[in-house]
Amino acid sequence: MLVRTVLVAAFALSLAACAGRMPTETIDPAFEAPYTLDAGDRLRVVVFGQDGLSNSYAVDSAGKITMPLIGAVEARGKTTSELSGVIVGRLKNGYIREPHVAVEVENYRPFFILGEVTAGGQYAYVNGLTVESAVAVAGGFSPRALKTGANVARIVDGRTIHAFVPLSYPLRPGDTITIEERWL
Repeated sequence: MLVRTVLVAAFALSLAACAGRMPTETIDPAFEAPYTLDAGDRLRVVVFGQDGLSNSYAVDSAGKITMPLIGAVEARGKTTSELSGVIVGRLKNGYIREPHVAVEVENYRPFFILGEVTAGGQYAYVNGLTVESAVAVAGGFSPRALKTGANVARIVDGRTIHAFVPLSYPLRPGDTITIEERWL
């Protein structure tokens, strides 16, 4: 009887290893922080009534955009509304009496997918992207892929946060998705 119980327990453990791990029920709240700008984003900045200042600006590798009159403006780590406020403050400082500025993301930075997919690499981000659709963009799962979830690395407040998420989880620009290999 003891041998049978040990065999059943060993079989159950081997099945659990085959299944892989399941996505966690709770995800660190920092992982859900609002989207912030970083290098690779392309912005449309509109300064109402000032056609010479309204233009598209790329966030450079230093995390800044460079505008006429006010020069380099730090964009990294800011939301579009925070960046708009910084630009308003700089323009009020001797250039425009009451500037009204709108900032929107014209093109998002790419996302990255690694691991057990057909063609891992860097891909253009589109709104509404989930882990499952990112896998599809990368050519689908490899035969050895764990299909219960994925590891996602996201930079929040200058630090990288990792989470194991379900395939339906929404992604953000700049995320790095890793599809793990299943054990059996």
